[in-house]
Amino acid sequence: MEVFEQLITSFVATAAFGILFNAPRNSLIKCGMVGMIGWLIYFLIELNTGDAAGATFAAAFIVGVISHTLAKVYRTPVIVFSVAGIIPLVPGGISYDAMRHFVEIDYYNAMNLAGRAFLLSGAIAMGLVFSEALNLIHRRIYLIKPSTRVKP
Repeated sequence: MEVFEQLITSFVATAAFGILFNAPRNSLIKCGMVGMIGWLIYFLIELNTGDAAGATFAAAFIVGVISHTLAKVYRTPVIVFSVAGIIPLVPGGISYDAMRHFVEIDYYNAMNLAGRAFLLSGAIAMGLVFSEALNLIHRRIYLIKPSTRVKP
């Protein structure tokens, strides 16, 4: 039951951020699905391995791949799906706790939490970059056909 609740809340949160980012109305359900799938990947990997950074990287990579696929199919910019899709993965709560500990002059815990937030943010960025690289490799191999005519 916990997984179902998390899927629903991640879908609603992602679709709501799609509204805030002025995503096209016909893309809101798709944005919600991308975020929900990304959160499901994160939740399952983190539950089984306990590695939040690896789970965040994998989820961001999948969000990037799905975003590129949906962008091609529906002729929509990739950023519409990828920005909304990473919203559930952003370590906002950890960043808030880090700042709270800084204000409370608890520097040890503040630095620990800030480091975790930085690591998770980097994992999101790397996952999106690797999905973009995979997309470029795919386009070069399968979509750009070499000329069949031999030039002298």
